Amino acid sequence: MAGTVFFSVSMSLDGFIAPASADELMGRQWMQLQQWVFRQKHFRENLQLGTGGEEGPDNDLVRATFERTGASVMGRRMFDAGEAMWPEEPPFHTPVFVVTHAPREPWVRAGGTTFFFVTDGIESAVEQARAAAGARDVRIAGGADTIVQALNAGFVDEFHLAVSPVLFGAGVRLFDRIDAATIGIEQVGAESSPLTTHLRYRVRVGESAR
Repeated sequence: MAGTVFFSVSMSLDGFIAPASADELMGRQWMQLQQWVFRQKHFRENLQLGTGGEEGPDNDLVRATFERTGASVMGRRMFDAGEAMWPEEPPFHTPVFVVTHAPREPWVRAGGTTFFFVTDGIESAVEQARAAAGARDVRIAGGADTIVQALNAGFVDEFHLAVSPVLFGAGVRLFDRIDAATIGIEQVGAESSPLTTHLRYRVRVGESAR
């Protein structure tokens, strides 16, 4: 149980990571937001989107993110959207712990992914994910509310933002309801690529942001 807890998401310039409605996923703005990752060879292979794709630093980042992850935590909204869109073999290949109020038996999928439905909160979900991940890392996959819950509870060690040159104007903002008084962040990396800028941060819990 020594792994890192992290999240890695694409974010618009005005701070949104998803449209307001799940019906707008795969819409124009969301596709612009995610354009950088949909081009990568590893992502396309993992989502079974066909052959081809780019190789290079962005592709290496996508591969490393999947390879370091031993288990994931996500909210029910993200699961509901993904359940309708993921292929028969979802892209996780690890246990996924879904934070929800609705009990459900574990859902075993092809390729090593099993969804477990956790009804007693984010702390329990993260603890179970840590145990399942072993020495590998735990990814807080999303959505925004689940990420913020994990941040406010002091579980997140580091995060990566891929800031894409698109404006949403409205939608799901990443850092709504963040407890800024108790969370400090330190920038540890910044790299640009043609379609996004990668920003990396370390989290210092219990410190005011400075």
